[in-house]
Amino acid sequence: MMRDDFEVKVEFLVARLREDEKGALALKPGKSADVAGLQARVLADIKTKRRLLGWTTEPPRLPEGGDLSRWGAHAWDLVVGTAAAMRMDRRRPVIDCLVAAYADHPDFHPEWKLFEVEDQHESGDDKPSTRAQGHMV
Repeated sequence: MMRDDFEVKVEFLVARLREDEKGALALKPGKSADVAGLQARVLADIKTKRRLLGWTTEPPRLPEGGDLSRWGAHAWDLVVGTAAAMRMDRRRPVIDCLVAAYADHPDFHPEWKLFEVEDQHESGDDKPSTRAQGHMV
């Protein structure tokens, strides 16, 4: 069975976060507060990205009590399936943006690259700014 692109991106991101964490933990701050600060920020960033990853992939939970009748269980399965589909559609851009940060990695798929568009006055100044969009090339 062919895996969904979303699943492949999630696995790619999990592996990159593991690599980043290993690299950050390998830093030896010594007397440099800058290195220690950088290490702490990288580890905090990894923790945050893992939370976002969990938020985007976590399935809905059974309501408190969990003892549903046969019809209630069927309705719950229907709701969970619909919620999961909506969740993926609404949260896919989160994974797309997190994965895009690793565009220089050899395992990055070129079709995952986000394109950039001009968005005038986004920052409140007179110069147009460029930002990544959640759309694929």
